[in-house]
Amino acid sequence: MNVNCELRSVIGAREIDRKVDLLAKRVNADYAGRVPLLVCVLKGAFMFCADLARRLSVEAEIDFVRIRSYGAGDVSSGRAVLVKDVECGIAGRDVLIVEDIVDTGFSMNFLLDEFAARKPGSLRLAALIDKRERRQVEVNVDYPCFTVDQGFLVGYGLDYAERYRTSPGIFSLKIG
Repeated sequence: MNVNCELRSVIGAREIDRKVDLLAKRVNADYAGRVPLLVCVLKGAFMFCADLARRLSVEAEIDFVRIRSYGAGDVSSGRAVLVKDVECGIAGRDVLIVEDIVDTGFSMNFLLDEFAARKPGSLRLAALIDKRERRQVEVNVDYPCFTVDQGFLVGYGLDYAERYRTSPGIFSLKIG
């Protein structure tokens, strides 16, 4: 990919660690005595979910889904497709969806509706980033780590055309 890109640091690795620690404490308190099912949204949330899961003191199970809405670009298609579903049943379970970023809201609205129809015991959403700049569908993020107003963000699992995921921090990407 021969594209001229400019990266600007938005959130450093230490700040991410601190916020994930705080979030884990909230999840531990809210799910005390229960065994939540963490549903990691691939591919972007894998780092966030792994770091969160390692910090939990409550016993938890983990499963994965994959939703496609962006493809290789930087603009949502406006519709979501479930490419990979969870492998375990969620009826009656305490389900915590773990997402990298809630942006337009289309993907999470789709997944929340899909899971709600399966009658979980509870259904909540944790997001590394709650970004409201392009929000088109209202989605309640129960556990946001960061609220970021704008920018196309990469790093710590977030990507642009499968690049930049491995950065320990989060950056705003300007293409041009």
